[in-house]
Amino acid sequence: MSAVESVDVVVIGSGFGGAIPAYHLAAGGARVVVLERGPWLSSGELEHSFKFGSSATRAFDFTAGSGMSVLGGNCVGGGSVVYFAAMPRPPAFVFERQGSLGRRIWPRALSRETLNPWYDRVTESVQVEDATWKDISYGGGLWGALCDHAGRTANPLPSAVDGEKCVDCNWMMAGCRFDAKKSLTLNYLPAAVAHGAQIRPLHEVQQITREGQEYLVHFRTVDPVDYRVLGEEGTLRAAVVIVAAGAGATPVILQRSEPALGAMPHGVGRYFSGNGERLNVVEIDEERVRSVLGLQGRNGGGYSAFQVGRGPVVANWDKLDAALPEFERYSLEQLYFPPGLGTVLARAGGPSPDWFGLDKKELLARWQSWLIIFEMIEDDNEGVFGPPPPTGNSVRLAQQTLGRGTLRYRPRPSTLAAWARADADISDIVGRDGLGVARPWTNDLVGAYTVHPLSSCRVGDDPATSALDNGHELYGHPGIFVTDGSAVPTALTVNPSMTIAAMAERAVPNIVRRLREAGRPVRYGAPVPVP
Repeated sequence: MSAVESVDVVVIGSGFGGAIPAYHLAAGGARVVVLERGPWLSSGELEHSFKFGSSATRAFDFTAGSGMSVLGGNCVGGGSVVYFAAMPRPPAFVFERQGSLGRRIWPRALSRETLNPWYDRVTESVQVEDATWKDISYGGGLWGALCDHAGRTANPLPSAVDGEKCVDCNWMMAGCRFDAKKSLTLNYLPAAVAHGAQIRPLHEVQQITREGQEYLVHFRTVDPVDYRVLGEEGTLRAAVVIVAAGAGATPVILQRSEPALGAMPHGVGRYFSGNGERLNVVEIDEERVRSVLGLQGRNGGGYSAFQVGRGPVVANWDKLDAALPEFERYSLEQLYFPPGLGTVLARAGGPSPDWFGLDKKELLARWQSWLIIFEMIEDDNEGVFGPPPPTGNSVRLAQQTLGRGTLRYRPRPSTLAAWARADADISDIVGRDGLGVARPWTNDLVGAYTVHPLSSCRVGDDPATSALDNGHELYGHPGIFVTDGSAVPTALTVNPSMTIAAMAERAVPNIVRRLREAGRPVRYGAPVPVP
């Protein structure tokens, strides 16, 4: 083992939860090291291919659980490299949610109103812009037209995309080769490096231990080709540790650290939420769309433009109504998802749809007429992590991307009913005048799945039902902070990147306070990291 290196702060993970505090603390004079499990990919290395190129397999981590699988970023920049750049703010009622707990889940100090200044800061830093209808892709326009035809509303989504650079290639999920998508590799991370922060890719943290008033962060290097192969061991000593490895990995690191650190708070590895996500494939009737809606797509059809356009750009928010009961509120968002995944999971057939067979084959032949609708309902935080695997966050099953994790997710009737309600709403919207047929993706094959894992170490006023205090510090373990999606207490009914980033911004002053108490004269107040 190499000699122990001492710094002020170790940040585990380089996505929204890691990059933001890394920048502010480095700018404030702290010695910061960021340990990232994945590779550091340049824009030129990001491949756009229906074969789901090799760079994508390096940049993603798909962890199969029991009843829920998680797809997340696994590279420098984390989820911001592979996200769809949709940056809405959640409605105010989200912060009042109770779920089956029967009382307010979020800390009383956290509300849409108190978080707004931090949302504003992220908006300026990442350059989030409100889209107009002239910016909308054809797929988004079709979803808007379908909603309007059904007497519903549709709204352009705020997004972090440079319209001047965007070429509408629709490969946001594989990373942007054109630097049009505002990933953190374009703002917070280079600004952190400019202030002296060190970013070390292919370093997987295994455990945290304590020595005196400081923490030891133990890691192993990762082979750049075969992630199953771990190399050199190393240790960093720090006054403060920020765990931001993602909601599928952060609780696992803390669980593995429990024998050395002492008992973890009850909320570590419990109350996981998949943000209530579920996908529907809508098979568009090209002729009906052309004749009823008057739309003219490519090749003479009404649509047939599936692969052209940006990520989600239009959402239906009619059900984000505070007057509705909890579990009856949700959003419906048009997006693009690679056919490689859709062909496996899309259901076909009549009253008893299935995911294979002749009907499925015929459905696949019409894939260019698919419109994907993404629903985000209020789930009930049903996920629980089992004992941690020997290393990492999963038992890795392939060289890259795929692993078997310990997450167990059993949706309660309230969650199942919410998904069914949203499914029926999509069918109603697209089915008017025979414009389309909605087919929910199956949960039978691999269970539910999420690209926005949340809540596995959530903030809360009550240590009995949470893991972090209002300042994101781990209950009973001063100096350990969690600032990624794990800290978000509940599903948000909208894309969560904006809220994760705002909460990370909000946590920084508390981290600075802890560093000063440890004798590290760190400043706070750096300007927004606009390039």
